[in-house]
This record gives sequence, structure tokens and C-alpha cells, in this order.
Amino acid sequence: MPITQFTQFTQSETLGLYLHIPFCESKCAYCDFYSLPYAQLSGAEKYMDDYTNAFTRHFKQFADNYINNNININYIIDTVYFGGGTPSFIGAARLLKIWRAVQEYYKISPGAEITLEANPDSITRNPDLLYILHDAGFNRVSLGMQSANDQELQIIGRVHEFQQVQESVKIARDAGFDNISLDLIYGLPNQTMQSWRDTLYAAINLNPEHLSCYGLKIEPGTPLYKNQERYNIPDDDQQAEFYLYAVKFLKKYDYNQYEISNFARPGRESRHNLKYWNLNSYLGFGPGAHSDFNQIRFAWARDLSQYIQAIENNQTPPLSEKNKISQPERVREKIMLNLRTVYGLNPADYRQNFDFNFNKLQSFFNQCVQAGYAYWHDGRFSLTPHGFLLSNQIIGQIWELLPNI
Repeated sequence: MPITQFTQFTQSETLGLYLHIPFCESKCAYCDFYSLPYAQLSGAEKYMDDYTNAFTRHFKQFADNYINNNININYIIDTVYFGGGTPSFIGAARLLKIWRAVQEYYKISPGAEITLEANPDSITRNPDLLYILHDAGFNRVSLGMQSANDQELQIIGRVHEFQQVQESVKIARDAGFDNISLDLIYGLPNQTMQSWRDTLYAAINLNPEHLSCYGLKIEPGTPLYKNQERYNIPDDDQQAEFYLYAVKFLKKYDYNQYEISNFARPGRESRHNLKYWNLNSYLGFGPGAHSDFNQIRFAWARDLSQYIQAIENNQTPPLSEKNKISQPERVREKIMLNLRTVYGLNPADYRQNFDFNFNKLQSFFNQCVQAGYAYWHDGRFSLTPHGFLLSNQIIGQIWELLPNI
């Protein structure tokens, strides 16, 4: 059955694609994403082949139903993000098959951003992979560095060492990639301010174009959650210190913060992630992947077997959620996402696009500015780094003061 009858509009629209690869060598101790460790998956190679085949058929199924037969909208794909799991783990042949199917069933914009998420160990084991993918059109790599401290990496279940990060960056450069992002985590077990500084120095010495710095979240059901009492885990105040240090440190080296957790050299912001924060349309494929398409949010169920079986039977995979987004809900989302970015919240946008004003919030806005949590620039209300640390509370207060949204 179709997801829904999507309302049609006469327009040209860009789309981002998120392609979920739910396989990895082993599960990290903090990870609660939907992914399946190789060693725990019976018949793993066949599963990966079956998934690749079903995955590519799903692209066609969706394109036939909602994209290519819609004569009123010209959909152009301008970002593609291979995420996971560990996309690099499944090898070049499967990734190329997936990428070629995307190119066959969707219109790709010239200069589209094509990102591969990769772990250093899978790159150093198979250095040809990045050469093959770059030749095929991939132009951005996001490497899961996490830390430059091998002991910290070991505690959180990473299977690589920092030396492999260095080797992976060199391989990526030699393969022709001029857009590399590194993921870092602060607040790791036994991490100190000194070791966090060392990680930041090590990261910038690799000269990436982009850095993501995430605070560790200990999610229920993860190995780290079960074993957290064994370690000295930085508390919220220590995490805040790590975060604020990173903001100042990276700015000195020309990495400008553009979202709570993301920093980039000028012009090297993640175009795909900006789609999420700007409420642009995107489609996610694979179990657990989310979409925001034509005012509807939906997500595929986190079940690999059901996903494969449904597509093999020419059926739509099961959904875990589906919601048509009302205008008040969209306004709330826009407020939340605007305040995640340094661009901030522009009241004029809301008056023009939603016939909505923030007159009731002027006093609250002023309080935030006076407290050092926000500032005004070019008519926009933006949070400072200290304000980002309190963004959930600030956004919650805005919603309380505007009960009709």
C-alpha cells in the first residue's frame, strides 16, 4: 500500500537522500542507532547482498510511486548521505551498486554533495575503496575519529586506533577527496580536559574541512549504560567546559560554528545536514531511516528482515511512524531548528511564511540577551555558545509562552 496520497504542487524541488547501511564490524559501547554487528549476524555476507538488492529495488519502487510519475514537481537530488552503521564496511562493489541505482532512478544535480560515512579501520584495510568511490562521484568523507586517545577509544568499543585515522585521512587525500569531516566525542569515560585538548589538536593537525563535536549521551540499553559505574564519566558541568573550550579553540583555527555541534571552514558546511536544520525536504531509505517529504514525516521500521521481505514481495516496507505535519507543528519545528544554528530565528520569516509574530516574546528575548545566552544580529535572534548549552530549556520556555503553536 502507498504511504499516502501526497498533495501535488507545481514546483521544482530539491531533495536530500539519506541511505542507511545497517551493518558494522562491531557495535560501539555508546551506540543506539539501528545497526547489526557482523559477528552477531548469521549469514552476514548474504544478508548484506540481500539488503543491497532490496535497497536498490526500494529506490525504484518509491521513485515510480511518488517521484518520476509526478508531472507537477521536478525533484532534483542535491545531497546524498551514506550513513549507518558503517557504510564503508560493506565494500566498494555493494556501495557502487547502490550509488548507480540512485543515479538511475533519480535526477542528480551537477555538483551534488555525495558523502560517505566511514570508520578508519575499514579504510586502512581496504585503501582502494576511496579511490573507487571518488572516481564514481563521491566527493565528501565523514570519518569517525571520536578521540585521539587509544585508551578512550578502547573503552567505548571502537575498533580503530588514532594512527588509522591519520592513515585514513592521507588515503582520502591521495584518492582526491578535498572535503573531509571528522567526528569527535567529548565527555568520554576517563576523559580529562587535557586529553580533550590533545584530541582537538590532533584533529586540526589533520586539516579537515569540517568537524562535528558531540557530547557523549549514555543511552539505556547500550553496553556503556550497563557498565557506566566502572568509569569516571564527566558530568554535565565538565561536558559544558569541554564544549565551550572546543568552540573557542576551533574558532582560532578558522573553524566557524554554524550549528550546535558542527564547525566548518568557510563554505564547507555540511549541505546535507543543513537540510535537516533548514526544514528542507529529504528522503531516508533503509530500516530506521526517517523522511520529511511533502509535509509528511515517516520512518521505516527498525527491522532488517521485514524490510527485505516486504520489498522482495513487491510491498512497501513497514513504517514505524507517519505523521502529516500541521502548520503549528511546523512552526514549532522551525523555532527549535533555527535556534540550533548560528543563523538563528528571524521573526520576519515567520511573519511572511506563517503569518505569525513574536510580540509576546520580546521580554523573554531581552532576558536571554542580558544573561549572555543570545544576541541580535541582522534582525535575527541567535543563541551564544552558552545559550546552546541551555537550548532545550530556552526552546521549552518559548513554547510555554506561545501555547497556540
